[in-house]
Amino acid sequence: MAKEQEKTGFKDRMKQIGMAFSFTTKRDKAFLPLAIVAVLIPLAAGAVLVFVTETLPWPFAIVAVFVALIFMMIVLNWRTSKAVMGQAVGQQGAAYAIVDQMRGWHITPAVAVSPNQDLVHRAVSKSGIVLLAEGGSARMKSLINQEKKKLNRVVGTTPIYDFVVGEDEDQLSVRKLRKTLMKLPRNITAKQANDLNRRLNALKQSKPPMPKGPVPQNMKPPKGARRAMRGK
Repeated sequence: MAKEQEKTGFKDRMKQIGMAFSFTTKRDKAFLPLAIVAVLIPLAAGAVLVFVTETLPWPFAIVAVFVALIFMMIVLNWRTSKAVMGQAVGQQGAAYAIVDQMRGWHITPAVAVSPNQDLVHRAVSKSGIVLLAEGGSARMKSLINQEKKKLNRVVGTTPIYDFVVGEDEDQLSVRKLRKTLMKLPRNITAKQANDLNRRLNALKQSKPPMPKGPVPQNMKPPKGARRAMRGK
């Protein structure tokens, strides 16, 4: 039974990689050339070493193939992430969709919603609390400040960061969101972040429903693409 489960897991993994490959190929013209180069470089290096050292080719061939596969997965991860980011630009709910795929981050969608359907999402990580506003209204900053006041009553000295996500000059682009969040300092432990997230979710507060369909289906990558982004 264990062997059958392992085989099934391997097949599923290969299927997910194939889905990620297909997803990225359709949306990124540079992906295939980069993937080919990533594969050819270690194979060519292995061939040169065999020629120069005049030794048996098998050890070099095995290492070269292994390295080529690693390089290809790195390129797949990189370009899949970029393809998803490209589709996310201009889509309401994109910030939530991106952070939801980040390891170690807990995000609660639409903790605050304005009459104009501006959204504020709350994310918790080892950096502390991050409020992400999405929408086109000038009231987004006010919405963030209101949410900050609520949080300050219960989170103590835990840092609270905030960003208005969008493509205007004074906003944080969706393309830079992941990188910006990863650069935030680590202020609490993973256990503290988990406890904080549970405590915030347990608070009784009226939460307006998240607008229906904030993350368009054509923006969502398949499961294989999501796992490739995570580097699994």
